[in-house]
Order: sequence, then structure tokens, then C-alpha cells
Amino acid sequence: MGHILQKLYDVCGAIAGALILCICLLISAQIGLNAFGRFAPGLLPSTIPSYADFSGFMLAGATFLALAHTLRAGGHIRVNLVVARLPERAQFFAECFVLCVATCLAGYAAWFMGALVAESVHYNDVSNGIIPVALWIPQSVAAFGVGLLLVAILHTFVELLRAGKPILSTPGEV
Repeated sequence: MGHILQKLYDVCGAIAGALILCICLLISAQIGLNAFGRFAPGLLPSTIPSYADFSGFMLAGATFLALAHTLRAGGHIRVNLVVARLPERAQFFAECFVLCVATCLAGYAAWFMGALVAESVHYNDVSNGIIPVALWIPQSVAAFGVGLLLVAILHTFVELLRAGKPILSTPGEV
């Protein structure tokens, strides 16, 4: 099961990277249209409709989809200055405590994001750009990312309990 979850985290991380690349391409295309419009006005449209909205949606998707992958890769910022100086058993309990708190916070965020998606579906919320987009679509990606972060935290917690020793204090954490 752990291998399947790790593959899912990696796929979501790759999708997040692809979304960042799409943002770069979209913004570059907009800059190119602006520059081309100065040399040949009226030949091509000067703007991509709702490009800022789409860039924002892709950024939100990339951010939330990358959370679980980043956690499992040990890429989140941690302050190990104090914990690294504790005895191994105290490090283990500190990691247990931190993962319990993280589980509660991520669980609440996942519940809230799910409620936000349900509310957007209920009220048929759409973006207010030139191209209206149903807001539940980008919100669903964010909700999935937070839910996957919750799964990754629980996955890490189970690994910690199985190991019976600290696993987050070393560079090759999980």
C-alpha cells in the first residue's frame, strides 16, 4: 500500500510541476502577444482572455498538489535545531506530537475545502473573468491536494509508529 501511495504522491508532484510549466508558457504567450501588438497592432489579439485567472487556478492546483509529495520528500521547512539535540526517545515523542497536530490541522483544512467545494456547487459560483469558470473545478483540485496531504501525514505517522524511532530528523527522512 505504501508503494501505491508513494506513486500517487509522485504523480501529483509531477502534475504540479507541469502546472508550473503551463503557467510559464501562458504568461510567456501573453508577453509575446503584448510585444507583437506593439509592432503590428491589430494583427493579433493583444490579450489572452482570463489568462490571469487561469494562471491563478494553475498556481493553486500546483501548490496543493505538491504538498504531499513535498512532505514525503522531506522538502517542507522544519526546525530541527532543538529536536536534533533531544535524546532519541524524546525525538520520537516530539515527532508523534507534531504529526498528531499536523493530522488535526490537515483534517480540518480538508473538511473546510470539501465544504467550500460543496458550497460552490450549490450556489453555482463562477469566476468573474472574461471566461467564467465554475469555481468548484479549481477548488476540487485544492481539496484533493489537502486531502492527499492528510493521507501523507497519516502515512508518515504509521511509518513512525512502525519504526519505533524518529524518522523525520534525518536528511533522508521518509
